[in-house]
Amino acid sequence: MEKQVMKLASQKAVVIFSKSSCCMSHTIKSLFYDLGVSPAVYELDEISNGREIERALQKLGCNPSVPAVFIGGQLIHNPTSTVMSLHLSGSLIPMLKRAGAIWL
Repeated sequence: MEKQVMKLASQKAVVIFSKSSCCMSHTIKSLFYDLGVSPAVYELDEISNGREIERALQKLGCNPSVPAVFIGGQLIHNPTSTVMSLHLSGSLIPMLKRAGAIWL
């Protein structure tokens, strides 16, 4: 299942594994949408193999399992604090540009 997660994570510049009821997932998705990014979003509580994906994310080092953020196919550890820190330091936009998530 970890291979499947990594395959999903590499299919788009930004991939977010989320749960529809998770406020931190909502915050991360909102930030990316506000920046003009169209991430692939997988709501683990709404898809049939969501539990298996959640376990695979935990095996990959996601704790908690959501939100799990991949930029350019790379897992962002501690995504809520890391993404917010990158954004506040001005490093997130260049990272998203390099990944091909935004162009302007």
